Parts: sequence; structure tokens; C-alpha cells
Amino acid sequence: MRLIDELKARELFFATTDESFGDFLENNKVTFYLGADPTGDSLHVGHLVTYLVAKRLQNHGHHPVLLIGGATGLIGDPKMQGERKMLDTSITLKNSSCLEKQVREIFGFEKVVNNYDWIHKIDVINFLRDYGKEFNVNYMINKDTVKSRLETGISYTEFSYQILQALDWNYLYQHENCNVQTGGQDQWGNMTSGIELIRKKNGPEAKVFALTIPLILKSDGTKFGKSEGGKSVWLDKKKTSPYEFYQFWINTSDNEVIKRLKQFTFLSLEEIAEIEKTFISEPHLRLAQKTLAKEITTFVHGEEAYKQALKITNALFNGNIKELTSEEIEMGFNELPSSEGIDNELLIDALVRTSLASSKREAREFIKGGAVTVNGDKVTDLEFILNKDLAIDNKFIVLRRGKKKYGIVRF
Repeated sequence: MRLIDELKARELFFATTDESFGDFLENNKVTFYLGADPTGDSLHVGHLVTYLVAKRLQNHGHHPVLLIGGATGLIGDPKMQGERKMLDTSITLKNSSCLEKQVREIFGFEKVVNNYDWIHKIDVINFLRDYGKEFNVNYMINKDTVKSRLETGISYTEFSYQILQALDWNYLYQHENCNVQTGGQDQWGNMTSGIELIRKKNGPEAKVFALTIPLILKSDGTKFGKSEGGKSVWLDKKKTSPYEFYQFWINTSDNEVIKRLKQFTFLSLEEIAEIEKTFISEPHLRLAQKTLAKEITTFVHGEEAYKQALKITNALFNGNIKELTSEEIEMGFNELPSSEGIDNELLIDALVRTSLASSKREAREFIKGGAVTVNGDKVTDLEFILNKDLAIDNKFIVLRRGKKKYGIVRF
């Protein structure tokens, strides 16, 4: 199967600028690039699929160049909703450094460049003469994002963004022999502008191609990449722990999980087909979700982080809290109700302070009914006292009401 046909089978292909591109990929080892503006200090799962496509191209023998938009990040790619907030140069430089480190570690991309290195050297007069002259305003305003902003208004700063992105590709074409650009379907207008500029600057015979990847949507049509609480799921483990990352994938819905296996893992289509058979015949085993969560967590964070996330998941499900270290408790209970520990506090009071009971009366009922555990041990004594001696690693006491309601007392 040709690489481009595999991308189509995995629902990772949206469009290309030339029908011959599929054969070109099979018959040549190309240098391609994808870009990322440093609007944050980490990628999140919404970015992930584009980088995984780049990794697939690399695994096929092609050569990736990651372009970090140190210059374009200061300008802002136009978006449908309105003007972007301008970033300070110092923040952009810091974010650029973080992104470079991240993509090298996770994806193994060795060639990383920053467009600030060449764009900041171009003065206004040369920018207008050498590049602005090559772009027709009528052509530029017909780009989808720009067209959508004409009624509400768009600044010249954001309007000029597509020229800068085209300039980037022309620079990489001339200095890195980069003849392919990959990106999301929303980048189509910027990509075709790059092709136009390259052919004007280097001759109409220049062989360049754009490959766009479809926007990943959930089954309800909303944008993919947020947790159930609406939070971004980051690739930086300091912003989203490996456990939280694992939970995001393990909670993939039944009607989406096979598609996600195709899009986000490197399992073969044949392996995924076998998983699908088991998933259909024995859905309660949740094999597809478990495989998805394992594969992508291991890829991003490594096998040890996956094992730790699985250990926390199993301990919470089974109530075996004592198996966890304080670090693992911190990771697993990061979003749960907690309170500062008070030495020699009645369990009844602690249940109320951690929102596991609405009143002392309710707390007593839960305890008498055998619904409360402390560090995994059932407690039915209404006079039970909590103190630091009970704390795991002298840091945490874990309270549970019923099977799923947890609270933390921190010392």
C-alpha cells in the first residue's frame, strides 16, 4: 500500500495540491516541513495528529524539518474568531525553546529551525519589494480565513501572515531543498501561497506539494482535544500528568475509538482490524480503549510512565490505595476535593471538609453503612480519628465514599 493510500485509510488525508503526489512520495525521499507558532510552551493533543503524520512520513524514509515560528508567532495567524493577542518577544523565545526540546524528545525530529533567524533580518522596504510585490491583494482576500474576517475587520499585521509563511517555505526550499509542506486543512490558503511564491522566485518548474490533514472532530462535531472538564490535554507531563493523559484516551467513546486507533497509533491496519473484532464481540473488555491509551501514552511519555498510569488506574478502581506512593497519589488525585490535614480530627469532620458528605449527619450515615474507607481500609467507627501517622509517606490520607467518590487530606 502506498503511504498516501494508508493515510487515506486512516482518515489522515484531506487534500494535496497535485494528484501525482502519492507516486512522488513513493519514488523519492523528500524533505518536508511542518510549522508551529510558539503561542504556548507545550503542544497539546489537538496538535498531535499533525506531528504523528510527520512521524509516519519520517518512518517511510522522508526527512522532517520542524519550523518554529519565532517570527510568525509575534504576528499571529488569522483565526475566524478575531484578532489574536500579541505575544511579547521574551515569551515567544521561551516558548520556542520549550517546543524545540519537546519535539526532539517525543518525535525524534533532529532538524529544527526558527523563522525568526531569517525574517528578523528583512527590513520593511525589502519585504515589500521582494515579497509583497509577488502577492495580489484580490488573491489574498479570497483565502477562507481572511474572507471570513473582512466584515468584522482584520489588521494588516494578520493579513500579512500568509506572506510570511510563504516566505518561510521559499527559504526552506532554497536552503534545505524542502519541497513538501504538511499541516492542518485550515492551512491550505497559506500553503498554496507558498507554492505560488516558490514558483515565482525559482521558476514555474519547481516541484512542490502541499499535504493537508483533516481537522479531528469528536462524533458530536465539536473540536477534539479537551478533557471532559474542558481543559486542554498537554504533552508536557508537568501540565498534564501521564495519568491524566492516559485517562483522556481510556475514556474515548465506543463510537470513536477504532478511528482514533487508526489516526493516533502506529499499529498496522490489520492489527486494528483484529482489535475491532474483539471489541465488537466483547465490548465490556474495552480492549480498544486500553490499547489506544497504552500506545499513545507510551509513545509520548514512555513505557514507565504508562505502567505508572495503569498502576494508579487499577489502584483507584480496586481501592488498593496503599499500593501507591505519595507521588502517584498526587498525580491520580490532582483534580479531586482536598483539604489541609488537622491532627486528631474526627473522620466525620474530614468527610464534610472534603465534600464527601454534605453534613455531619450524612457523614455518620455513610460510616455506619460501611461506605467509607481510609487509605483503602473500611471504617465503621464513628469516633475514628485521623492523624499524620496514618498519612502515606507522611503526606496524604485518602478517603473514599462508595466506589468512586474520593477526597484527600494533605499534611
